[in-house]
Amino acid sequence: MAHAPQGASKEELKRHKRHIANIIDLNKCMGCQTCSAACKSLWTSREGTEHMRWMNVSTYPGAGYPRNYEQMGGGFDAEGEPTPGALPNYVDSGDALEFNHAEVLYGGTGDKAHLKPSAALTGEDPEWGYNWDEDEGAGKWPNGYYFYLPRKCYHCTDAPCLDACTHNAIYKRDEDGIVVLDQDRCHGDRLCVEACPYKAIYYNPVTEKGEKCIMCYPRVEQGIAPACDRQCPGRTRLFGYSDDEDSDLYKMINVHKVALPLHPEFGTDPNVFYIPPFESTKAFAEDGSITDVGRIEMSVLEELFGPDVEQVVRKLRDEREKKKRGEPSEIMDLLIGRNYWDRFKGFDKDPAEGQADEQVISFRLTPKQTA
Repeated sequence: MAHAPQGASKEELKRHKRHIANIIDLNKCMGCQTCSAACKSLWTSREGTEHMRWMNVSTYPGAGYPRNYEQMGGGFDAEGEPTPGALPNYVDSGDALEFNHAEVLYGGTGDKAHLKPSAALTGEDPEWGYNWDEDEGAGKWPNGYYFYLPRKCYHCTDAPCLDACTHNAIYKRDEDGIVVLDQDRCHGDRLCVEACPYKAIYYNPVTEKGEKCIMCYPRVEQGIAPACDRQCPGRTRLFGYSDDEDSDLYKMINVHKVALPLHPEFGTDPNVFYIPPFESTKAFAEDGSITDVGRIEMSVLEELFGPDVEQVVRKLRDEREKKKRGEPSEIMDLLIGRNYWDRFKGFDKDPAEGQADEQVISFRLTPKQTA
Protein backbone atom coordinates (compact mmCIF):
# COMPACT_ATOMS: atom_id res chain seq x y z
CA MET A 1 0.00 0.00 0.00
CA ALA A 2 1.50 3.31 -1.07
CA HIS A 3 1.47 6.19 1.37
CA ALA A 4 -0.43 9.29 0.19
CA PRO A 5 2.07 11.94 -1.01
CA GLN A 6 1.99 15.27 0.80
CA GLY A 7 1.31 17.28 -2.34
CA ALA A 8 -1.33 14.99 -3.82
CA SER A 9 -4.54 16.48 -5.16
CA LYS A 10 -7.89 15.63 -3.61
CA GLU A 11 -8.71 13.58 -6.71
CA GLU A 12 -5.56 11.52 -6.18
CA LEU A 13 -6.37 11.02 -2.51
CA LYS A 14 -9.83 9.68 -3.41
CA ARG A 15 -8.56 7.34 -6.11
CA HIS A 16 -9.13 3.62 -5.53
CA LYS A 17 -9.26 0.47 -7.62
CA ARG A 18 -11.98 -1.35 -5.68
CA HIS A 19 -14.23 -0.57 -2.76
CA ILE A 20 -15.14 -2.49 0.37
CA ALA A 21 -18.80 -2.28 1.46
CA ASN A 22 -21.09 -3.37 4.27
CA ILE A 23 -24.77 -4.27 4.59
CA ILE A 24 -26.57 -4.26 7.94
CA ASP A 25 -30.04 -5.81 8.25
CA LEU A 26 -32.05 -3.68 10.68
CA ASN A 27 -34.76 -6.32 10.92
CA LYS A 28 -32.36 -8.63 12.77
CA CYS A 29 -30.39 -6.20 14.96
CA MET A 30 -31.35 -6.74 18.61
CA GLY A 31 -29.26 -3.95 20.11
CA CYS A 32 -26.95 -6.31 22.00
CA GLN A 33 -23.90 -4.01 21.48
CA THR A 34 -21.64 -6.98 20.71
CA CYS A 35 -20.33 -5.16 17.65
CA SER A 36 -19.66 -2.04 19.74
CA ALA A 37 -17.80 -4.05 22.37
CA ALA A 38 -15.76 -5.92 19.75
CA CYS A 39 -14.65 -2.66 18.18
CA LYS A 40 -13.98 -0.81 21.41
CA SER A 41 -11.92 -3.58 22.97
CA LEU A 42 -9.82 -3.88 19.82
CA TRP A 43 -9.28 -0.27 18.78
CA THR A 44 -10.20 2.32 21.43
CA SER A 45 -8.69 1.28 24.72
CA ARG A 46 -5.96 3.95 24.61
CA GLU A 47 -5.92 7.05 26.78
CA GLY A 48 -8.11 9.76 25.30
CA THR A 49 -10.43 7.36 23.49
CA GLU A 50 -12.82 6.67 26.37
CA HIS A 51 -15.66 8.59 24.69
CA MET A 52 -15.08 7.05 21.25
CA ARG A 53 -17.30 4.34 19.82
CA TRP A 54 -16.21 3.81 16.25
CA MET A 55 -18.93 1.18 16.05
CA ASN A 56 -22.09 2.11 17.92
CA VAL A 57 -25.73 1.06 18.15
CA SER A 58 -28.43 3.52 19.17
CA THR A 59 -32.19 3.36 19.47
CA TYR A 60 -34.18 5.05 16.73
CA PRO A 61 -36.00 7.39 17.07
CA GLY A 62 -33.52 8.89 19.49
CA ALA A 63 -30.73 11.44 19.70
CA GLY A 64 -28.26 9.05 18.09
CA TYR A 65 -24.50 9.06 18.57
CA PRO A 66 -22.91 11.54 18.72
CA ARG A 67 -25.97 13.23 20.14
CA ASN A 68 -28.11 14.92 17.45
CA TYR A 69 -25.49 14.30 14.75
CA GLU A 70 -28.18 14.54 12.07
CA GLN A 71 -28.65 18.24 12.86
CA MET A 72 -24.93 19.11 12.93
CA GLY A 73 -24.42 19.63 9.20
CA GLY A 74 -21.63 18.50 6.93
CA GLY A 75 -21.69 16.61 3.66
CA PHE A 76 -22.73 18.15 0.35
CA ASP A 77 -25.84 19.96 -0.87
CA ALA A 78 -27.85 19.14 -3.99
CA GLU A 79 -25.33 21.06 -6.13
CA GLY A 80 -22.41 19.14 -4.67
CA GLU A 81 -21.15 22.06 -2.59
CA PRO A 82 -19.94 21.37 0.98
CA THR A 83 -22.36 22.41 3.71
CA PRO A 84 -21.27 24.00 7.01
CA GLY A 85 -20.91 21.62 9.93
CA ALA A 86 -20.71 21.87 13.70
CA LEU A 87 -18.48 20.11 16.23
CA PRO A 88 -19.94 17.63 18.73
CA ASN A 89 -18.63 18.23 22.23
CA TYR A 90 -17.36 15.67 24.73
CA VAL A 91 -20.80 15.09 26.20
CA ASP A 92 -22.37 14.74 22.73
CA SER A 93 -19.83 12.00 22.06
CA GLY A 94 -20.98 10.02 25.07
CA ASP A 95 -18.66 11.25 27.82
CA ALA A 96 -16.71 8.63 29.78
CA LEU A 97 -19.10 8.12 32.67
CA GLU A 98 -17.68 6.84 35.94
CA PHE A 99 -19.55 4.71 38.48
CA ASN A 100 -19.22 4.38 42.24
CA HIS A 101 -18.49 0.66 42.15
CA ALA A 102 -16.10 0.78 45.13
CA GLU A 103 -18.66 2.50 47.35
CA VAL A 104 -21.49 0.15 46.44
CA LEU A 105 -19.55 -3.12 46.39
CA TYR A 106 -16.93 -2.59 49.08
CA GLY A 107 -17.98 0.43 51.12
CA GLY A 108 -19.88 -1.52 53.76
CA THR A 109 -22.90 0.76 53.43
CA GLY A 110 -25.44 -1.95 52.61
CA ASP A 111 -28.40 -0.69 50.64
CA LYS A 112 -27.73 2.94 51.56
CA ALA A 113 -25.45 3.40 48.52
CA HIS A 114 -26.80 2.93 45.03
CA LEU A 115 -24.92 2.60 41.77
CA LYS A 116 -24.98 5.88 39.86
CA PRO A 117 -22.94 7.51 37.10
CA SER A 118 -20.97 10.73 37.30
CA ALA A 119 -19.53 12.83 34.49
CA ALA A 120 -15.82 12.20 33.94
CA LEU A 121 -14.96 15.88 33.49
CA THR A 122 -16.94 17.42 36.36
CA GLY A 123 -17.73 14.53 38.69
CA GLU A 124 -21.33 15.77 38.79
CA ASP A 125 -24.53 14.06 37.69
CA PRO A 126 -24.35 13.63 33.89
CA GLU A 127 -26.80 15.34 31.58
CA TRP A 128 -26.47 12.77 28.82
CA GLY A 129 -24.55 9.65 27.88
CA TYR A 130 -24.24 6.98 25.22
CA ASN A 131 -27.60 5.25 24.71
CA TRP A 132 -29.16 7.54 27.29
CA ASP A 133 -32.42 7.08 25.39
CA GLU A 134 -32.08 3.33 24.86
CA ASP A 135 -35.38 1.65 23.98
CA GLU A 136 -37.29 4.94 24.07
CA GLY A 137 -39.29 5.18 20.90
CA ALA A 138 -42.06 7.13 19.22
CA GLY A 139 -45.63 6.64 18.11
CA LYS A 140 -48.85 7.08 20.07
CA TRP A 141 -50.02 4.48 22.56
CA PRO A 142 -50.73 1.66 22.00
CA ASN A 143 -48.70 1.79 18.78
CA GLY A 144 -45.28 2.75 20.06
CA TYR A 145 -42.22 1.57 18.16
CA TYR A 146 -38.44 1.75 17.97
CA PHE A 147 -35.62 -0.12 16.26
CA TYR A 148 -31.85 -0.32 16.59
CA LEU A 149 -29.50 1.53 14.25
CA PRO A 150 -25.86 0.38 14.13
CA ARG A 151 -23.46 2.98 12.72
CA LYS A 152 -19.78 3.41 12.00
CA CYS A 153 -17.67 5.32 9.47
CA TYR A 154 -19.32 5.00 6.06
CA HIS A 155 -16.03 5.13 4.11
CA CYS A 156 -17.77 7.36 1.61
CA THR A 157 -16.78 7.29 -2.04
CA ASP A 158 -16.95 11.10 -2.03
CA ALA A 159 -15.64 11.60 1.50
CA PRO A 160 -16.17 15.21 2.71
CA CYS A 161 -13.67 14.68 5.55
CA LEU A 162 -10.99 14.16 2.93
CA ASP A 163 -11.94 17.36 1.14
CA ALA A 164 -11.92 19.33 4.39
CA CYS A 165 -8.49 18.20 5.63
CA THR A 166 -5.87 20.86 4.89
CA HIS A 167 -2.87 18.58 5.57
CA ASN A 168 -3.61 15.59 3.30
CA ALA A 169 -3.92 13.45 6.44
CA ILE A 170 -7.03 11.67 5.12
CA TYR A 171 -7.11 9.53 1.99
CA LYS A 172 -8.62 6.37 0.53
CA ARG A 173 -6.58 3.20 0.33
CA ASP A 174 -5.96 2.39 -3.32
CA GLU A 175 -6.66 -1.34 -3.00
CA ASP A 176 -9.99 -1.24 -1.13
CA GLY A 177 -11.24 2.36 -0.78
CA ILE A 178 -11.03 2.32 3.02
CA VAL A 179 -10.74 5.89 4.35
CA VAL A 180 -7.77 6.25 6.70
CA LEU A 181 -6.42 9.14 8.78
CA ASP A 182 -2.63 9.55 8.98
CA GLN A 183 -1.80 10.37 12.59
CA ASP A 184 1.60 11.81 11.66
CA ARG A 185 0.05 14.45 9.42
CA CYS A 186 -3.04 15.25 11.49
CA HIS A 187 -2.91 18.68 13.16
CA GLY A 188 -6.07 18.16 15.17
CA ASP A 189 -7.90 21.16 13.70
CA ARG A 190 -11.12 19.05 13.44
CA LEU A 191 -12.21 20.41 10.09
CA CYS A 192 -12.83 16.80 9.11
CA VAL A 193 -15.21 16.36 12.05
CA GLU A 194 -17.19 19.41 10.97
CA ALA A 195 -17.34 18.15 7.38
CA CYS A 196 -18.53 14.63 8.20
CA PRO A 197 -22.36 14.56 8.24
CA TYR A 198 -22.32 11.27 10.15
CA LYS A 199 -19.87 12.66 12.78
CA ALA A 200 -17.83 9.45 12.53
CA ILE A 201 -14.47 11.10 13.29
CA TYR A 202 -13.49 11.71 16.90
CA TYR A 203 -10.98 14.00 18.58
CA ASN A 204 -8.48 12.58 21.05
CA PRO A 205 -7.81 15.32 23.66
CA VAL A 206 -4.66 13.55 24.86
CA THR A 207 -2.88 13.16 21.52
CA GLU A 208 -4.69 16.17 20.00
CA LYS A 209 -5.33 14.12 16.87
CA GLY A 210 -8.38 12.88 15.05
CA GLU A 211 -9.26 9.18 15.04
CA LYS A 212 -11.81 7.08 13.16
CA CYS A 213 -12.91 3.60 12.11
CA ILE A 214 -10.35 2.01 9.81
CA MET A 215 -12.66 -0.87 8.80
CA CYS A 216 -10.21 -3.22 10.55
CA TYR A 217 -7.92 -3.06 7.52
CA PRO A 218 -5.13 -5.11 9.20
CA ARG A 219 -7.70 -7.92 9.27
CA VAL A 220 -9.05 -7.16 5.79
CA GLU A 221 -5.53 -7.44 4.36
CA GLN A 222 -5.48 -11.02 5.66
CA GLY A 223 -8.91 -11.96 4.30
CA ILE A 224 -10.66 -11.52 7.66
CA ALA A 225 -13.89 -9.53 8.00
CA PRO A 226 -13.96 -6.59 10.46
CA ALA A 227 -14.48 -7.44 14.13
CA CYS A 228 -17.91 -5.80 14.33
CA ASP A 229 -19.18 -7.91 11.44
CA ARG A 230 -17.66 -11.20 12.56
CA GLN A 231 -18.85 -10.84 16.16
CA CYS A 232 -22.51 -10.08 15.35
CA PRO A 233 -24.56 -12.97 16.82
CA GLY A 234 -27.65 -12.10 14.79
CA ARG A 235 -26.10 -12.49 11.33
CA THR A 236 -27.09 -8.96 10.45
CA ARG A 237 -23.95 -8.19 8.43
CA LEU A 238 -22.65 -8.76 4.93
CA PHE A 239 -19.17 -7.63 3.95
CA GLY A 240 -17.15 -7.67 0.75
CA TYR A 241 -16.17 -5.85 -2.40
CA SER A 242 -18.97 -3.85 -3.95
CA ASP A 243 -17.97 -5.02 -7.46
CA ASP A 244 -17.84 -8.75 -6.69
CA GLU A 245 -20.80 -9.96 -8.74
CA ASP A 246 -20.72 -13.40 -7.11
CA SER A 247 -21.10 -12.07 -3.58
CA ASP A 248 -24.33 -11.86 -1.60
CA LEU A 249 -23.52 -8.22 -0.86
CA TYR A 250 -23.41 -7.33 -4.57
CA LYS A 251 -26.70 -9.10 -5.23
CA MET A 252 -28.53 -7.25 -2.45
CA ILE A 253 -27.22 -3.82 -3.49
CA ASN A 254 -27.10 -4.04 -7.29
CA VAL A 255 -29.34 -6.91 -8.41
CA HIS A 256 -32.23 -6.97 -5.94
CA LYS A 257 -31.66 -3.33 -4.90
CA VAL A 258 -33.02 -3.69 -1.39
CA ALA A 259 -29.99 -2.30 0.49
CA LEU A 260 -30.07 1.47 0.94
CA PRO A 261 -27.62 4.13 2.20
CA LEU A 262 -28.36 6.14 5.33
CA HIS A 263 -29.24 9.77 4.54
CA PRO A 264 -28.45 9.74 0.81
CA GLU A 265 -29.22 13.46 0.78
CA PHE A 266 -25.84 14.04 2.46
CA GLY A 267 -24.36 13.48 -1.01
CA THR A 268 -21.34 11.43 0.12
CA ASP A 269 -22.08 8.08 -1.61
CA PRO A 270 -21.57 6.00 1.57
CA ASN A 271 -20.46 2.37 1.42
CA VAL A 272 -22.40 1.06 4.41
CA PHE A 273 -25.94 0.04 3.41
CA TYR A 274 -29.04 -1.02 5.32
CA ILE A 275 -31.92 -3.40 4.84
CA PRO A 276 -34.72 -1.16 6.19
CA PRO A 277 -37.12 -2.47 8.85
CA PHE A 278 -39.87 -3.69 6.54
CA GLU A 279 -42.22 -5.28 9.05
CA SER A 280 -42.55 -3.73 12.45
CA THR A 281 -44.96 -4.96 15.11
CA LYS A 282 -48.54 -4.86 13.83
CA ALA A 283 -50.51 -1.79 14.85
CA PHE A 284 -53.71 -1.87 16.88
CA ALA A 285 -56.90 -0.39 15.44
CA GLU A 286 -59.09 1.93 17.52
CA ASP A 287 -61.29 -1.01 18.52
CA GLY A 288 -58.27 -2.93 19.80
CA SER A 289 -58.05 -5.38 16.91
CA ILE A 290 -54.71 -6.11 15.27
CA THR A 291 -54.29 -4.69 11.76
CA ASP A 292 -51.97 -5.61 8.86
CA VAL A 293 -50.25 -2.23 9.11
CA GLY A 294 -46.84 -1.86 10.74
CA ARG A 295 -46.28 0.72 13.48
CA ILE A 296 -43.34 2.53 11.86
CA GLU A 297 -44.61 5.32 9.63
CA MET A 298 -43.19 5.37 6.11
CA SER A 299 -42.28 9.02 6.62
CA VAL A 300 -39.82 7.96 9.34
CA LEU A 301 -38.08 5.53 7.00
CA GLU A 302 -38.02 8.08 4.19
CA GLU A 303 -36.24 10.54 6.46
CA LEU A 304 -33.52 7.95 7.01
CA PHE A 305 -33.22 6.20 3.65
CA GLY A 306 -34.80 8.51 1.09
CA PRO A 307 -37.81 8.10 -1.22
CA ASP A 308 -36.75 4.67 -2.56
CA VAL A 309 -37.47 3.01 0.77
CA GLU A 310 -41.22 2.63 0.15
CA GLN A 311 -40.59 0.53 -2.96
CA VAL A 312 -37.94 -1.50 -1.14
CA VAL A 313 -40.25 -2.20 1.80
CA ARG A 314 -42.98 -3.30 -0.58
CA LYS A 315 -40.59 -5.67 -2.37
CA LEU A 316 -39.32 -7.16 0.90
CA ARG A 317 -42.85 -7.78 2.11
CA ASP A 318 -43.80 -9.43 -1.20
CA GLU A 319 -40.73 -11.67 -1.08
CA ARG A 320 -41.53 -12.74 2.46
CA GLU A 321 -45.08 -13.69 1.41
CA LYS A 322 -43.65 -15.73 -1.47
CA LYS A 323 -41.46 -17.63 0.96
CA LYS A 324 -44.42 -18.27 3.26
CA ARG A 325 -46.29 -19.76 0.29
CA GLY A 326 -43.40 -22.13 -0.34
CA GLU A 327 -42.20 -20.27 -3.43
CA PRO A 328 -38.48 -19.57 -3.99
CA SER A 329 -37.07 -16.19 -2.94
CA GLU A 330 -33.37 -15.50 -3.28
CA ILE A 331 -33.78 -12.25 -1.34
CA MET A 332 -35.18 -14.04 1.71
CA ASP A 333 -32.56 -16.79 1.45
CA LEU A 334 -29.79 -14.20 1.42
CA LEU A 335 -31.30 -12.32 4.36
CA ILE A 336 -31.71 -15.50 6.40
CA GLY A 337 -28.07 -16.38 5.76
CA ARG A 338 -28.11 -20.08 6.60
CA ASN A 339 -24.46 -20.34 5.53
CA TYR A 340 -22.62 -17.92 7.80
CA TRP A 341 -19.46 -17.83 5.69
CA ASP A 342 -21.30 -16.76 2.53
CA ARG A 343 -21.89 -13.40 4.21
CA PHE A 344 -18.18 -12.57 4.05
CA LYS A 345 -17.14 -13.85 0.62
CA GLY A 346 -13.38 -13.47 0.27
CA PHE A 347 -13.07 -12.41 3.92
CA ASP A 348 -14.11 -15.61 5.67
CA LYS A 349 -10.71 -16.53 7.09
CA ASP A 350 -10.68 -17.39 10.81
CA PRO A 351 -9.03 -14.60 12.86
CA ALA A 352 -7.13 -17.28 14.77
CA GLU A 353 -5.32 -18.12 11.54
CA GLY A 354 -4.18 -14.52 11.05
CA GLN A 355 -1.44 -12.64 12.83
CA ALA A 356 -1.50 -12.70 16.62
CA ASP A 357 -4.13 -10.61 18.41
CA GLU A 358 -1.53 -8.51 20.18
CA GLN A 359 -0.02 -7.59 16.82
CA VAL A 360 -3.40 -6.50 15.46
CA ILE A 361 -4.24 -4.52 18.58
CA SER A 362 -0.91 -2.69 18.54
CA PHE A 363 -1.14 -1.90 14.83
CA ARG A 364 -0.69 1.83 14.39
CA LEU A 365 -3.57 3.95 13.14
CA THR A 366 -1.13 5.54 10.69
CA PRO A 367 -0.67 3.24 7.68
CA LYS A 368 2.82 1.92 7.04
CA GLN A 369 4.81 3.80 4.46
CA THR A 370 6.24 1.90 1.54
CA ALA A 371 8.65 2.95 -1.14
